[in-house]
Amino acid sequence: MTVLPAADAPIPVFTTLQELYGSLMIAAKHAGRWNELVTEFEAKFGRKPTYIARAPGRVNSRNAGEHIDYAHFGVFPAAIEHDILIACAPRSASTTAAYSDHHPPGLVVAENLQTRYTRQVFTPTRRHALGDDVPPDAVHVTPWHLDIDKSELRWESYVKAGYYGVLNHFFSPSSTSPVPVPVDILVTGNVPPGSGLSSSAAMVVSSTLAFLAANGIFNGENAPTKGELVNIAMENERRVGVNSGGMDQSASVIALPGSALYVSFVPSLHAEPIVLPRNAVFVCANSLVVSNKAESAKHQYNLRVVETLGAARVLSNHLSLQVDSADGENTKRRLVTLREVLARKSGFIETSKIAQREDLVQLRKVLEDVLEGNVLDCLLPKVEGRTGVTPEEMIRMSGMDEAEFREVYLSWVDVETTHFELYLRAKHVFEEALRVLQFREVCLGGGDNEESKLQTLGNLMNNSHESCNKQFDCSHPKVNDLVQVARSFGELETGRGKGRVYGSRVTGAGWGGCIVSLVHREDVEAFIVHVKKGYAVEDLTGWVFATEPGMGACVFKCTD
Repeated sequence: MTVLPAADAPIPVFTTLQELYGSLMIAAKHAGRWNELVTEFEAKFGRKPTYIARAPGRVNSRNAGEHIDYAHFGVFPAAIEHDILIACAPRSASTTAAYSDHHPPGLVVAENLQTRYTRQVFTPTRRHALGDDVPPDAVHVTPWHLDIDKSELRWESYVKAGYYGVLNHFFSPSSTSPVPVPVDILVTGNVPPGSGLSSSAAMVVSSTLAFLAANGIFNGENAPTKGELVNIAMENERRVGVNSGGMDQSASVIALPGSALYVSFVPSLHAEPIVLPRNAVFVCANSLVVSNKAESAKHQYNLRVVETLGAARVLSNHLSLQVDSADGENTKRRLVTLREVLARKSGFIETSKIAQREDLVQLRKVLEDVLEGNVLDCLLPKVEGRTGVTPEEMIRMSGMDEAEFREVYLSWVDVETTHFELYLRAKHVFEEALRVLQFREVCLGGGDNEESKLQTLGNLMNNSHESCNKQFDCSHPKVNDLVQVARSFGELETGRGKGRVYGSRVTGAGWGGCIVSLVHREDVEAFIVHVKKGYAVEDLTGWVFATEPGMGACVFKCTD
């Protein structure tokens, strides 16, 4: 039997929860939520759902890998049990009759099990515009459109974002082509918003799956693979203003039970399941500081994206690398990532383009060489006393004129700052990329000394947190407090000696949300009690939980 690479596999469709979760015990644990969803769907819409789309949240790498996916470096995420579920069913002729005079095909009636979220009804439209080379009396048809107000994101904004990709990838805007069916959906989820567990990615992935299923796209030859779904979901989440790099979507879609994933993006998306040490358990704890990645993007998440891209441009100019293409007598400028700069500096860009997978041995050596030298010093200002550069300094260091720099680097994204921290952001990205490779090597390494492995992994986690806090500035005082509480378990007597917590770090985009700790399997319960008691700022009842790598996104087909 041929085993497909993880990213090339089809989206799984299940008919039993035991098959979905891979364990009768885990299925029984979650059965109540699924039953409630089906019951409530029938109560609200008068019939049972035909499908339930599921997409899990994720915890990143259990060690390192924050904020390096959009620089195109590999990451190490894993799916968690917490998820978003969306029940859906096409509207029948009788249920659409009441809407037929007012709503074209593709109508969506969206409900949420959380009562604070009200029913939403929306319909996609075909956008028409005149093309530059089209006669005034001709009509040029452009893709489908849904209104999403990025200045005031609501729960249905993420549902619409998922629908966007289905419309524009699988339905032609032509008036003579097939149209999407009217759909009823009901949403529920237990991934806390703003917690760093990728609730937004899970919502967008689940929404995308629900509309694919409701429109019967899984049954045809156009059904997307897991890797294709990742790319669609990345594109969809940008509809709500977040320039995601792909880690969250990869973990939510491609994850396999019992394994973390090493996800690489060069030369193409590739996911490698990695088995963790047998006594490694990861415990998530929520600081209860809510960080809305989309709403704060202009001075946090999206700003970091621009800072890493700006650092790559300045580095390429300093190293005299050829990263742009010629268009006649003009130079065509483009965005360049730190991963590409590293490849071009080291001379392996051509081989990586044709390779099936990146050369990790070579990548590690190049990362070590860059970090051991002083090449990153070119990102510092010439003025002593600060590490950040002004916009004017960054433009001058880039080798581009102001108009073209602003067009390529700032016209497509809204950011606010007086200084860009190019040096600190680039240093974090290169060090974090190296930690990911080291983590992978430890997990794959042989030998029977598991305690030594766990300690090494824990040290990588601790170093990652220090970098996220001090170099990438994406932690939060309360998150740091929670990290210290978690690490202090190692000073506690448990009856088996000192508590075995090996490392703790912020997870997710940061600026609040969750931490993740690596804990020995035998000490998990005592660790959870310790964290709940020690983090006196808030009541953590229900907000500290152990998790092991789970199944990625899937579709459940409801049967009578």
